Amino acid sequence: MNDPLSLALVALEGIGVLAFALSGILAGARKQLDVVGVAVIAFLTAFGGGTLRDILLDRGPFFWVANEGWVIAVLVLAIAVPVVLRSNHIELTHRAMQWPDALGLGLFAASGTQIALDSGASPLVATLMGVVSAAFGGMIRDILINEIPWVVSSFQLYALLAFLGGWLVWGLGVLGATPVLAVSMGAGGTIALRMLAIAFNWRLPAWRLGT
Repeated sequence: MNDPLSLALVALEGIGVLAFALSGILAGARKQLDVVGVAVIAFLTAFGGGTLRDILLDRGPFFWVANEGWVIAVLVLAIAVPVVLRSNHIELTHRAMQWPDALGLGLFAASGTQIALDSGASPLVATLMGVVSAAFGGMIRDILINEIPWVVSSFQLYALLAFLGGWLVWGLGVLGATPVLAVSMGAGGTIALRMLAIAFNWRLPAWRLGT
């Protein structure tokens, strides 16, 4: 379909794919993986969450199969970015991969929620599909590089923000916002909050047993 919402979702997910791919590439480069390892992590980070969402919602073809150009773009990035980093002797920090990840988180949380709503899911299920879309690819990335996934580690504001962003998409729709506006504002709000959480090290309180 060529309606405004469909075009907006394709555009937002395309940007999210590239952002998540970049976070996976930076993670693989930090671990000094070879080009195949970097490409695998980039691909799984970029497409893992949306693929699981499509499976759970029984949607076909998968979103990246319907947009084959994204696969080519991810593979090009996986080759080009490490070359640029190495040739310019750029040292990567752990925080460097968090910025593109924040962009992907917000975009996929909002688009995943709206896609689920359009598929007839309830608001709660739709927001959970948004979290799956936003967090699952990053979880695969972290497991592959032998780190505790951000979604469950360090009490970071991560999955919680994706969850809240999904509810924002639904709430704006209930208040009369167009789906395109609701998705755009939901994505923007989630991205902004995630970036603030990174910049100011906002965390949830730790669960402590005993005194």
